[in-house]
Amino acid sequence: MHAVIAIGIGVLALLCLLAMLFVRRLMIARGGGTVDMSIRLTSSVAGRGWAVGMGRFAGRELRWYRLFSLAPNPRRILLRPELSVVSKRSPDGAEQLAMPADSVILQLNSGRGPVEIAIADAALTGFLSWLEAAGPGRH
Repeated sequence: MHAVIAIGIGVLALLCLLAMLFVRRLMIARGGGTVDMSIRLTSSVAGRGWAVGMGRFAGRELRWYRLFSLAPNPRRILLRPELSVVSKRSPDGAEQLAMPADSVILQLNSGRGPVEIAIADAALTGFLSWLEAAGPGRH
């Protein structure tokens, strides 16, 4: 009987956690301007280090939130005036398993150094438009 209660409590805790993740995602996306995207947090191993999340465009900032986190604040903030596209490529090797098939990987320069992001090909035009909206002389 105690095992059934323990399993029930575990299932309830898991459902609460999933509900909290869902509500957090809704809160982030409620203002619009979001895109599913991954960021490469470490490049020490080729093809590894990608973290799934969502980006939210907020003025001159692209705020990246990790998907499986309860943190209310973004994990990374990329500033539009500091960003420039270095290269664009398709996922290769282990990256093909880690992200959707229609993903495009962009290597960017930022004020803090190089950054790699992966977004859906359909969202690429919107991202590049946002990036170019910085005005003349910024890139």
